[in-house]
Amino acid sequence: MLRFALRRNLQIVPTVIVVALLIFVIFSVVPGSFAASLFADGKRAADPQMMARLTQELGLDKPLMERFVTYVTDLARFDLGTSFRTRQPVIDLINDRMWASLQLAIAAMVFAVLVGVPLGFLAALRPGSVLDTVTMIGAVSGLSMPQFWLGLLMMYVFALQLNWLPSFGYGDGSLQNLILPAVTLGVTPLALLARTTRAGVLDVLNADFIRTAHSKGMSEAKVVRWHVARNALVLIVTTVGLQFGSLIGQAVVIEKLFAWPGIGSLLVDSVAIRDIPVVQGTILVIVLWFLIINTAVDLIYAAIDPRIKQE
Repeated sequence: MLRFALRRNLQIVPTVIVVALLIFVIFSVVPGSFAASLFADGKRAADPQMMARLTQELGLDKPLMERFVTYVTDLARFDLGTSFRTRQPVIDLINDRMWASLQLAIAAMVFAVLVGVPLGFLAALRPGSVLDTVTMIGAVSGLSMPQFWLGLLMMYVFALQLNWLPSFGYGDGSLQNLILPAVTLGVTPLALLARTTRAGVLDVLNADFIRTAHSKGMSEAKVVRWHVARNALVLIVTTVGLQFGSLIGQAVVIEKLFAWPGIGSLLVDSVAIRDIPVVQGTILVIVLWFLIINTAVDLIYAAIDPRIKQE
């Protein structure tokens, strides 16, 4: 198990290196610059000398290879650079907003698991029933519905019409402020979990060893508890891990819609003003988060099914 864990963790390093290279190349060739964005509102005349001086101060006039070497050297020291706009270290800006993003992702995933897994399990145990039909219609609707539209709908109903919850903002980080963005973000993984759980449980129920267990006189409750649930768990854990790992990236739209101060809204704001160090650092952190969660999931279902360690 230790060798398997070490091998999976070592695979993160080359992936991060390749992603860092791609991020640097993409944002080095993309048109526009931070200096030009300062005058994009049209309120100030673009002074060529001022733009040239600012470009020089930010090091954007240096050759591409020299900037790349500096970028890689800083990354090796866990230095994500300095923001063009605030002149603060990028890692500090991300740290200030990371907890808000984690709150949102964890709350959305808990909501998705607590609702989606039981619904999918019960639907599989009663195929063709009203519960099964309603669950599958709801799952398809949840996967098809744009998150920003659902967010606007929930804001209109629960904040403006019913006045039960605040429409946007972090406030003091209370549960009331978290409910609407978390539910909006959690609907898609909830729908996917419901469908995946149902498919996984149905697949196990049709297996030969389940019929053997029934033929030995084992009760339905024991068959479900000791055989069905355990064998369907690997697929459920995999889906939970993949969805949880991607929630930080999916939250970009939700954070901006609900004015939630996470790294997703930081990324959108930084892209708008071409604050490249913040954009690069934020994307790299989101990718690293996804890789860490996926590695953790691999370790979990290797513990559930030891055969995976041998593959």
